[in-house]
Amino acid sequence: RDGLVHISELKNERVGQVTDVINEGDEVKVKVIGMDDRGKVKLSMRVVDQETGKELEDTRPPREPRSDGDGDGDDRPRPRRRPRRDAAE
Repeated sequence: RDGLVHISELKNERVGQVTDVINEGDEVKVKVIGMDDRGKVKLSMRVVDQETGKELEDTRPPREPRSDGDGDGDDRPRPRRRPRRDAAE
């Protein structure tokens, strides 16, 4: 069965590029954290000690809630735009 380690599951710190942490063919220790809607196994390296294979506590701070949308606009329908005039006219 195929599995995937998302870039956010490589380390607790921000990762710029996957190859900064791991390369194709590297053997790593992972934890199964779920299944996606296509049946692929979701894996995490950041919750497993790569030396011992023991499970680690998740030390990432909780994510801040997303904005509920106030302030940047409203839900009114927009007027239809006129078609663009060709620059050659």
